[in-house]
Amino acid sequence: MTAKISYADVEVGTELPAQTFLVTRATLVQYAGASGDFNPIHWNEKFAKEVGLPDVIAHGMFTMAEAIRVVTDWVGDPGAIVEYGVRFTRPVVVPNDDQGATVEVTGKVAAKLDDRTVRVDLTATSAGQKVLGMSRAVVRLA
Repeated sequence: MTAKISYADVEVGTELPAQTFLVTRATLVQYAGASGDFNPIHWNEKFAKEVGLPDVIAHGMFTMAEAIRVVTDWVGDPGAIVEYGVRFTRPVVVPNDDQGATVEVTGKVAAKLDDRTVRVDLTATSAGQKVLGMSRAVVRLA
């Protein structure tokens, strides 16, 4: 696969389509099984509260993975991601109800770089608070 987006067609300030991701307790159990991360803060409400958290929280790496989907869906090729990094600023609190939590992600081309790459800055929020900081991806375009 190759990127579906052309470097020539992208300008600084280009906004990527925003996405909202639902996170439920079931999602966390599935992610724990796939990742092998069975830390009780991600599934045991009593334990999470005993260690000072407001409730069960989503895995940081899960939140990071959901956020980059905005870029991979836009570019059309996960292999086009050259570099990706974030800082975890706040946890995504996932209540034990049918609603769960949502993570809203937006992205914008912040810079055109060399070798047909662009830097995309992402903003990820949940419950009105930023959950990832310095979330940036370098993407190679067609």
